[in-house]
Amino acid sequence: MEKFDVTIIGGGPGGYVAAIRCAQLGMKTALIEKYPSLGGTCLNVGCIPSKALLDSSEHFHNAVHNFKEHGIDIPAPKVNIKQMIERKRGVVKMTVEGINYLMKKNKITVYTGHGSFVTKNQIEILKADGTKEIVETGKSIIATGSKPSTLPGIDIDKKRVITSTEALEMTEVPKHLIIIGGGVIGLELGSVYGRLGSKVTVVEFMDRIIPGMDGALSKELQRVLKKNLGFEFLFKHKVTGTKASGKEVTVSALNSKDEKVEIKGDYCLVAVGRKPYTDNLGLDKVGVKLDNRGRIETDEHLKTNVDGIYAIGDVVKGAMLAHKAEEEGVYVAEQLAGQKPHINYNLIPGVVYTWPEVAAVGFTEEQLKEQGKKYKVGNFPFKASGRARASMDTDGFVKVLADEATDEILGVHMIGPRTADMIAEAVVAMEYRASAEDISRMSHAHPTFTESMKEACLDATGKRALHI
Repeated sequence: MEKFDVTIIGGGPGGYVAAIRCAQLGMKTALIEKYPSLGGTCLNVGCIPSKALLDSSEHFHNAVHNFKEHGIDIPAPKVNIKQMIERKRGVVKMTVEGINYLMKKNKITVYTGHGSFVTKNQIEILKADGTKEIVETGKSIIATGSKPSTLPGIDIDKKRVITSTEALEMTEVPKHLIIIGGGVIGLELGSVYGRLGSKVTVVEFMDRIIPGMDGALSKELQRVLKKNLGFEFLFKHKVTGTKASGKEVTVSALNSKDEKVEIKGDYCLVAVGRKPYTDNLGLDKVGVKLDNRGRIETDEHLKTNVDGIYAIGDVVKGAMLAHKAEEEGVYVAEQLAGQKPHINYNLIPGVVYTWPEVAAVGFTEEQLKEQGKKYKVGNFPFKASGRARASMDTDGFVKVLADEATDEILGVHMIGPRTADMIAEAVVAMEYRASAEDISRMSHAHPTFTESMKEACLDATGKRALHI
């Protein structure tokens, strides 16, 4: 029986990053992954493939709608969905091969199979051929991620009623794609097919899209998706069932007046969030506790109630984000090495990769109001940005929330071009507890999108933005 200092169950962003950091810190490390491909949901059927399709569909959309304005005359472009999917697969393959290389480079032993606890120091690996192997470990990290959630009455047949996994492998562009759920996954994949010509209808239980983000972002993204891609939104609708018949799908719902509504399309994407994956891990055998939402309970150091067993990523509380899982993987590894790392969960940014992109970090305006916190607001619209006008990306804005008394930045909320990259400046500023004036006095290259961050901070310091 091979012995390891630490064994990680789950080879997604949290798990493989934890493995790399453990190995860097001198621990003999094993990584157990159920599927033959490392990278988890993110690399295989999530973040990476969806960005590949978002990029391809954005190129197509620009060719159809914007090239002429730029002085580029071409014959009407056609969608080759098979090639788009093939390119996406190539991106995934290259990225996964990169993870395999990192495992070898860091001398991490990788096991392919389903890992489960026999005892707190022994983990059984059930391989695809039915054979079993047991490894002995000093410490363990559970990083098994999450899987798509569903709702009562929804029959996911993976053909007409699909999850994000199937949406990344479509063989045709839907005529009418119905999306259940107005969160990140639904809006990103809806954008892909909306750009390629699909009619898109979003059915959402809440009264707005991206409900966890600042209300101003929700309102602006809804406006832009409707204007640019023709999205239709049905808010305050409770889905009661789906029915697929031939090439048609019917989604049944109750509206805010409790009236029955039926929406018909040719595909229905169920995007109502994700739930932690803790099935058959042997947690009951070793006594690891779960909370009432099926997540693994941990303390502030990500330790479970069982000595030597830790958990990170989507299986524990907090945002289900790849970069949050990575931070937690490093955090646990460094703790095991006797270091004292920290994570400020309030400063883990959230991003929606629509176009315009949406990005945010820190407190929303709604949260500050709930807390009774006195704050100032600075805004700057991208239509006032020379760089945004040059690239025809004038939708959106940067919104900065700062403490009324101290001017410390409390939250930054952006919707516009390349905000997924721009938000990093806000994270850095807030990690160092910068004031809005600090950012407003820093030189930003001209012309750039990031000048909008400076201008919003100028606006927050006393309505002294220069270009509005």
